[in-house]
Amino acid sequence: MHDHSASERLASYADVLAGELPDTWTSTHLTADDKDDLAELTDQIWDLDLVAASLAEHPLQQAAVLSRPDGAQLVLIDRHDERDGFLLAAVAPRALPDEAYRGVPEPNGIALTDDPFLGAEQVAGGLLVRYDRALAQVRHNALDGIQPSQPDRVVLTWQPDGSVATAPADDRAGTILLAHGFVQDPHSGIYRLDGDDTQAQARALREIGAQLDALGIGTALQHPAARTAPTAAPASMPPAPVGTRTPTARTR
Repeated sequence: MHDHSASERLASYADVLAGELPDTWTSTHLTADDKDDLAELTDQIWDLDLVAASLAEHPLQQAAVLSRPDGAQLVLIDRHDERDGFLLAAVAPRALPDEAYRGVPEPNGIALTDDPFLGAEQVAGGLLVRYDRALAQVRHNALDGIQPSQPDRVVLTWQPDGSVATAPADDRAGTILLAHGFVQDPHSGIYRLDGDDTQAQARALREIGAQLDALGIGTALQHPAARTAPTAAPASMPPAPVGTRTPTARTR
């Protein structure tokens, strides 16, 4: 029989924890009725230590998923020992290739005190630091040399084949990119615009720049061979001539 008091306790703890963590987090409660979601979540838990050992003996019957706008997720689950409190683990990003995880240490989960306010301090000072570091590394690996964009700036990078690639930070930019010929890779999330027609490519980039600028989002054009940090570019900035493009050396 489902223990409603235990379910409410976990959900309430997750709500308070989400409100106390740095940045903005929301909480979603999964119950035993959400079997498919719990099974998928189990596969994505990024842990080879405490939480993995618990799951090996006690499959998920409920969980609370804490989500941050940038896609980061944490999962709160019950403890199955004599101690009070919960276990919290990071969730690995979905749809990234296996190669992106090579050489990246798991940001193993932690046991939390029964007090969510103290628990938030534990998370902020430990798990979140490891998780953000691991997230940055796997995303960098998946980007394969493409510099990640920021919410207020889209970084466009020339590719060896003459295409332009970018990894926008949110759907606002992604929608504009798709409307102007970019195609999103379903695994890495990278958007690419081919360079078969350089005039059409240049026109698309100018139109994208203008529309992003209207949303308060700057644009930057990166030349990989220069290996320098891109700078914000005006919305009407035309692309460099095709002859100046040179291949990018992979950094991972």
